[in-house]
Amino acid sequence: MKILVLNAGSSSQKSCFYELNDTLPDRPPQPLWEAKIDWTHREGAGELQVTTAAGHRFEEEIASDYRAGAIARMLETLWQGETQVINSLNEIDIVGHRVVHGGENYQQSTRISPEVKQEIARLSEFAPIHNPINLEGIEAVEKILKNVPQVAVFDTAFHSQLPPAAFVYPGPYEWLEEGIRRYGFHGISHQYCARRAAEILNRDSADLRLISCHLGNGCSLAAVRDGLSVDTTMGFTPLDGLMMGSRSGAIDPGIIIHLLRRSHFTAEELDNILNRNSGLKGISGVSSDMRLVAEAIANGNSRAQLALDIYIHRLRAGIGAMLASLGGLDALIFTAGVGENSAAVRAAVCEVFGFIGLRLDGEKNLNSPIDDDVAAVDSAVRVLVIHTQEDWEIARECWDISRR
Repeated sequence: MKILVLNAGSSSQKSCFYELNDTLPDRPPQPLWEAKIDWTHREGAGELQVTTAAGHRFEEEIASDYRAGAIARMLETLWQGETQVINSLNEIDIVGHRVVHGGENYQQSTRISPEVKQEIARLSEFAPIHNPINLEGIEAVEKILKNVPQVAVFDTAFHSQLPPAAFVYPGPYEWLEEGIRRYGFHGISHQYCARRAAEILNRDSADLRLISCHLGNGCSLAAVRDGLSVDTTMGFTPLDGLMMGSRSGAIDPGIIIHLLRRSHFTAEELDNILNRNSGLKGISGVSSDMRLVAEAIANGNSRAQLALDIYIHRLRAGIGAMLASLGGLDALIFTAGVGENSAAVRAAVCEVFGFIGLRLDGEKNLNSPIDDDVAAVDSAVRVLVIHTQEDWEIARECWDISRR
C-alpha cells in the first residue's frame, strides 16, 4: 500500500510518502520521500526542501504564499526530477491529512466526503489558524489526484474520552448543549508518544501514567492513563493552556472584557493579538522561535529572559495540574521542536519536581537524546525525549481505515 501524508501546521507544510506491506512494522519506517515547505523562510515565499530514502535532495524557494500552488509544486517532486520515487500518480492508494479540529462529530479518523469537508470548514471558526489550511491541502489533492480516497486524522480524536469533569466548562449549561466544551489538540502527537513511551519502557500502556509535553510553536500537555487522554491543556480552541510561540495560552477572560470596554477592539483584532502576537513573540518582542529567544537572552535581552521565565513557570504549573489528574506519574515525555531540542527547557522544568522523586541525568539530557530516557538511574519518574512522528501515526490510521 502506498500512502501519501499531508501535515499542515501554522508555519509549515510537511508531507511524507510510505510504502507498506500487509502487516505494520514494529517501528516507524523511513519514508521513501519527505518534503517540507517552511513559510517562515521569507515574507511572501516558502522554502521547499525534499529528501528521499535513497539520499537525493532538492531545495527551491517558492515565490508565492499561495498554499495550494505550493502544495502542487511540492507533490510534483514525488513523481518528477531527481527526487522521483513513483512513476505515476495512479500508484498512490490513499492520502491522509492531519486535521486539527473534528468537533463532537468526528472522534476517530474518517474518510473524507463532501459532508466531512463541510464540517471541517464550519469548525474553522474554532481553529482559524489550522482548519482552513488543512482544508486547502485536501482540496489541492482532490484536484491533483482526482478519485484517490482521502482520510482526515483529527487532532481532537485522542481526547474524545475525556471525563465530563475535564471537558465541561463552568459557564452556563447551555454552552455544553451548543458544543462549547474542551476538545484538546495535538492528539496525533500525544497518541504516538504514549504508544512509543510504552515501547521504550517495555511496559504495557494500560499500566502507565504519562504526561506528554508537546512543545513546538503550539504547546499542550496531555495526562494519559491506561492509554487514554484523561486531561489536557488546550480547550475549545488551540488557544487555551500553555504559553506558546505566538499564542497567549490561558488568560483571565476579564482581560478580554476590559479590552472590549476600553478600546472597542473587534473580534478579528483580538484574534490577531491572542493567536499571532502574544506568547514568546509578544513578550520578548523578538520572535516566536525559542531558538531566537535564547540567542537574545545570551545577548542580554531582558524581555526575552522574561518570556522564557513565563514560559517555564506556566509549563511547570500545567504539569502540576496534569499530575493531580493522574494521581501519580510513571514518565514525563518531552516532544516536538522545543521539547526534543531544548535541553535547557527540559532541565528548568524538571528541577522543581524533585519532590516526586524525579531526577534528571544532566549529561544524558545535554547529549541530543532521541527516543531515550534521560532520567537519573535512581529517579522514581522516567523522563523520555521522544521524536514525535505524527506523519507515521497518520499513515497508520490510513492503513487501518483501508482494511475496515
